[in-house]
Amino acid sequence: MIKLIITDMDGTFLNSHGDFNRPLFAEVKELMHTKGVKFALCTGKQCERVEELFGDDVHNFWILGDSATRIKHKGEYVYQSLIKNSLGLEIINTLESVRDDHVVIACTPNGAVVKGSIAPHLLNKVRKSYTNVRLVGDYAELTDDFVKITVYDEQGRCHDTKPHLAEFFDKAYIVVSEAAWIDIADAGVHKGTTVEKLQTMLGVAPEKTMVFGDGLNDIELMEKGAYSFAMRNAFDETKAVANYIARSNDEDGVMKTIIHMLNLLP
Repeated sequence: MIKLIITDMDGTFLNSHGDFNRPLFAEVKELMHTKGVKFALCTGKQCERVEELFGDDVHNFWILGDSATRIKHKGEYVYQSLIKNSLGLEIINTLESVRDDHVVIACTPNGAVVKGSIAPHLLNKVRKSYTNVRLVGDYAELTDDFVKITVYDEQGRCHDTKPHLAEFFDKAYIVVSEAAWIDIADAGVHKGTTVEKLQTMLGVAPEKTMVFGDGLNDIELMEKGAYSFAMRNAFDETKAVANYIARSNDEDGVMKTIIHMLNLLP
């Protein structure tokens, strides 16, 4: 019996246009309600951006946002894990010394922060994942702790950038989710650990949990649900740890699998 469904968003629930089949989701939402299943979105996106995408529907969902460093439900944050300001600034300084043409997104509890010198097309890219964005002249201006630090490199060099952060490997969780993205969270905090916290809050075991993902940062997510689905478009490493393969994100793979499984299982 499935009691909790958790899905990644980009490349998984969302199609290549960054949207989803809304009429089909209305059907899925009603089916989950009828079956008594909780629904959670586990994503690198800012929680407020998820709320924008889903509108009023999101009120009853659980959002594991900002690369699963925070849990939000019914408009309230019920969990978050932060990187201390001093450590975060050290990481940002290192990232800026490695390259001057990738985008560092410093996420605080009050929103995402980027340099004011960012190119307009890159700022538009950032706004697709972050609703609250502030521009600064220098990251040293920031005094808040960090929810996470993200790098976007439109040239896809993140696998080459990560080794330059080796001194922080034991101080923070650093993952290249794909060639263009690095996500940095508090030490030991990733989708797997935050999903565990949600399962504990809801009293739902992994045996009653269904999860969906596609990226390298979804590998730990795959390990938290007996019904683990990697998308057909997922990385091979993610497929290797999943128990099942779903249709691609452009085939509404998540929603069609949910309908099939909830109608199949009691």
